[in-house]
Amino acid sequence: MKVAVVGATGLVGEVMLKVLSERNFPISELIPVASKRSIGKLITFKNKDYKVVGMQAAIDMKPNVALFSAGGNTSLEWAPKFAEAGITVIDNSSAWRMDQSKRLVVPEINANQLTSEDKIIANPNCSTIQMVVALAPLHKKYKIKRIVVSTYQSITGTGVKAVKQLENEMAGIKGEMAYPYPIHQNAIPHCDVFEDNGYTKEEMKLVRETQKILDDRTIAVTATAVRIPTAGGHSEAINVEFENDFDLVEVRHLLNEASGITVQDNIDVNTYPMPIYANGKDDVFVGRIRRDGSQPNTLNLWVVSDNLRKGAATNTIQIAEHLLKQNLL
Repeated sequence: MKVAVVGATGLVGEVMLKVLSERNFPISELIPVASKRSIGKLITFKNKDYKVVGMQAAIDMKPNVALFSAGGNTSLEWAPKFAEAGITVIDNSSAWRMDQSKRLVVPEINANQLTSEDKIIANPNCSTIQMVVALAPLHKKYKIKRIVVSTYQSITGTGVKAVKQLENEMAGIKGEMAYPYPIHQNAIPHCDVFEDNGYTKEEMKLVRETQKILDDRTIAVTATAVRIPTAGGHSEAINVEFENDFDLVEVRHLLNEASGITVQDNIDVNTYPMPIYANGKDDVFVGRIRRDGSQPNTLNLWVVSDNLRKGAATNTIQIAEHLLKQNLL
């Protein structure tokens, strides 16, 4: 299996290489791909050095699959060129997510929709992935009517520049800023750019992508996304109203039985999900499970996941694993 990692020198690209190694994805040849300024650099993977190549060189090397994490504009330009060469692209940017001709995939939920015709497959936004993983088993049983979600998102979701900003601020060093305000000892209610409706792109991704993944345009979603000075993962306070009533014991059972979920919910001993525990792990962690007493059929959850792993790299590689298992590569 020839595997290209596009954006191999970025934050998510580095995690992709780590996850590929940890999960022993069958690689006969790794092709690290990056921008012109990184061509020729060496990437170490499983104790072997590989030279970073450019886009066209990667296509000429004919990988079976290309894992993209190089930004939307790069993906819009190059993913179709890889696909035309018969290479399956799994893209981590927002470029193809809402394209009606492209699948938006979370393996635990809808990987069974994939066919050999799907040459560009979209990976959802990190905050969407963890939310739908937690809610999909409950939607199947009780049918979601409305979701109100507030996210508390790690600086790693912005990239290396944001990590550097926080490190500089903690050390009292003036430097380049990824955000319009300091992030150290602060919370910024502004993730991505604002749209005309007053919501940010990140907030609207939670609306649009959730409806597409769960294949239900009737689900009402409203979101507030906040950037906080953590590095381990994203946290979400989710209030979900169902069409049908639920039993909390059954809710916990459904979540415990679902693939990719770890329930951490024992308030007697202060057990609940936190980024410090999710960091470096692949599961979605769910806790603070409780009924909303203010209206019928409504549940509150606290959901945490490592945004660079399940929110990005791991989900991408799980899609590739599914394609491989189903002989679609």
